[in-house]
Amino acid sequence: MKPILSVENLSITFTRYGRGRERKELSAIRSLSLTVDPGQVAAVVGSSGAGKSLLAHAIFHLLPQNAQVRGSILYDGYPLTLERAKAFRGKEIALVPQGVTWLDPMMRVGPQICRGKRDTASKELCRETLARYGLGPEVEELYPFQLSGGMARRVLIAAAVMDTPRLVVADEPTPGLDARAAARILGHFRELAQEGTGVLFITHDLELALTVADKVVVMYEGQTVDETGAASFRTGEGLTHPYSRALWRAMPGNEFQP
Repeated sequence: MKPILSVENLSITFTRYGRGRERKELSAIRSLSLTVDPGQVAAVVGSSGAGKSLLAHAIFHLLPQNAQVRGSILYDGYPLTLERAKAFRGKEIALVPQGVTWLDPMMRVGPQICRGKRDTASKELCRETLARYGLGPEVEELYPFQLSGGMARRVLIAAAVMDTPRLVVADEPTPGLDARAAARILGHFRELAQEGTGVLFITHDLELALTVADKVVVMYEGQTVDETGAASFRTGEGLTHPYSRALWRAMPGNEFQP
């Protein structure tokens, strides 16, 4: 099976200027590689600062101008150029961003999810999608500032998956949600995968990732150090990197070592 997403030897550096003409290069991601197959939930786990969100932004060409990107990102076997990313965003590929500030503060929820469409079919689909994430039709008329943090996060997810994309990149989609709401959202990611969608689930919560992931990709200091089936983190077998083994030992039910 051909991967829906393939990242090969991705490196990201940022140019910074100090006093005078002093110029520094900050390396944030180095030689990162991973794949996501159709119908697969691949979880990317790692601590804060490991470069997980930068990976998501690189896929969608949302990095700032002082970023230099090397390596390749392939979507459906072809380079995911800026032009292709713009054409596919919100249609074939969808980003669930980490921050709820991505919602337009001046637009009601309904039009944001429907992307301005006003036909009956789009409005019905909007309500069905909101209901899927536990939100009633009254939410359509609210502005983002009227939403709780958990509601805003669910609206972001609803907007991303409304058109059933072929690839979903979810960047820490569950913070601020209670365990029941988080489980519901992850269950819907699992349903999308069963329908053939590839899901890249970015999280710092390994235990949560294992409830839904087929595969786990471990990031450490801007690199992928392990890419293995989720079963390896249930047994501890097959983990090749010391950091991966340390993550497993730190899980509740294991040695619980920091």
